[in-house]
Amino acid sequence: MNYRHAFHAGNHADVFKHLVLSRLFAMLARKEAPFAYLDSHAGVGLYDLAGDQANRTGEWLQGIARLWQANDVPAIAENYLEVIRSLNPDGALRYYPGSPELARQLTRPQDRLQLNEKHPEDGRLLKDNMTGDHRVAVHLGEGWHVPRALMPTHEKRVVLLVDPPFEKADELSRCVQALSEALGRMRQTIGVIWYPIKDERQLKRFYQDLSRSGAPKLLRAELFVHPADDALRLNGSGLAISNPPWGLEEELRELLPWLAKLLGQSKGDWRLDWLIEEK
Repeated sequence: MNYRHAFHAGNHADVFKHLVLSRLFAMLARKEAPFAYLDSHAGVGLYDLAGDQANRTGEWLQGIARLWQANDVPAIAENYLEVIRSLNPDGALRYYPGSPELARQLTRPQDRLQLNEKHPEDGRLLKDNMTGDHRVAVHLGEGWHVPRALMPTHEKRVVLLVDPPFEKADELSRCVQALSEALGRMRQTIGVIWYPIKDERQLKRFYQDLSRSGAPKLLRAELFVHPADDALRLNGSGLAISNPPWGLEEELRELLPWLAKLLGQSKGDWRLDWLIEEK
């Protein structure tokens, strides 16, 4: 996978990840108390689907373009779609929000965003895109250091997204390490690890490590657009979510079958289960 997320912006994995994030923000907003959003590998925050990088792959055509044209969108996807509509007020789909922009628009005045991006150029663009919002701090450090550098937060509630480029062989294990560090600093962390699904056999060790992460509870949600039998392609993606709010599992049981049907390419499918059940 290419480190520059602009090549993949708005693809099926983005749609899945961002829909789930939007639901987490909505659930946390039901209580007045503030929460913090931390993003370890934030990207630039906003993407031009007509730009050179997005056009070179065209992945968004099998992702957000399908949802944009869908007529049977579940009500729980409305917050997510409102953000995209706000970026494309003329109704033509061109701009797509990364996780930072989604979080910026779906959080409240009392909430705070801590965004980290290591790539120098992307970090500069992220700062430019977040300019003017005093709730947002942009850091240009090593993403794996975010839990130890920025946690615990002043806020008692926190969402941590760990979404690395997966260009190095040890990144799955480093995701688990980051989650464990976060939970060690704030036991109640809602940790969200995004991961690619190519060959499921390659993920077996990852699942085992997650089950030993020390999370009080850990939900696994996966969306497939192809059968997971070709290690050379992106067959789907998954989210490992620690301490998911009450009600998220039920919403995902509605959302995942719909997404599998909408975004499936050779064959859509989904999985939802607990790697660690609450004691």
